[in-house]
Amino acid sequence: MSEIVIASFAVVAIGIGFSGCGVSAEPASNISLPPVGGTPDYQLGGAYSPDASVDIVARDRKADPDQSRYSICYVNGFQTQPGEADIWPADTLLHDAGGVVIDPDWPDEVLLDTSSRESRERILTTVAPWIVACAEAGFEAVEFDNLDTYTRSDGALSRDDNLALATAYVDTAHDAGLAAAQKNAAEDAAVLHDRAGFDFAVTEECAAFRECDSYTGVYGDHVIDIEYSDALPRSFGVVCSDPETPSSVVLRDRNLTLPAETEYVFETCAHPNRTPNA
Repeated sequence: MSEIVIASFAVVAIGIGFSGCGVSAEPASNISLPPVGGTPDYQLGGAYSPDASVDIVARDRKADPDQSRYSICYVNGFQTQPGEADIWPADTLLHDAGGVVIDPDWPDEVLLDTSSRESRERILTTVAPWIVACAEAGFEAVEFDNLDTYTRSDGALSRDDNLALATAYVDTAHDAGLAAAQKNAAEDAAVLHDRAGFDFAVTEECAAFRECDSYTGVYGDHVIDIEYSDALPRSFGVVCSDPETPSSVVLRDRNLTLPAETEYVFETCAHPNRTPNA
């Protein structure tokens, strides 16, 4: 195991030992944040060469980063990825009387059990090497998805449970030289920034749900927003002109498909209706 991971366990042990959370360590001086106002592309559905106007690229942890742009590594830190439930020890998965607890909107994702210190430590044992691998691959930041699984657990998990694990993730990322991004969870932005130590936010559909100020009120200009073409109640042009919309915003198709696919959508405020390399 990497020396970075070993060191991070020593740091986070304090935080995950409490029923709530500890105070996250200050980010290291070598951590860099995404360029303010940079044009993002969200490539979780598959990596491809982005448009020349793109400054920020987010990809799955299994993909290679775009070495010529600010690169964000996606990690699902609070439930299993599709097809990966079997890589998790059974005692890290949340169970109820009917078996494992599944995300109602993502039937191939199982909630992780953050309800005890022991379970959080076992989860961290799996996720910490992923975080370190993101750094070693050349990513500059990591985003942690599904911070709000406690809201879908029928009371089995609490915000403090997830906050404790989030703090451990942020400390591990900082130890590895990565900035840490809060993913969604608008209602918890302040506590995730102040207590877990997140550096910036990656949001989905904050303009569609009129909640962008929940993020910008906490992170200022360090907010990246992804809107989806199938459920945007306003035109993307109106979104771009709305002063509440973060300056880093992109319109994508819901399935984040590749440019050759018919569903593919990629628009930015500077280049509406543009496709990569056009």
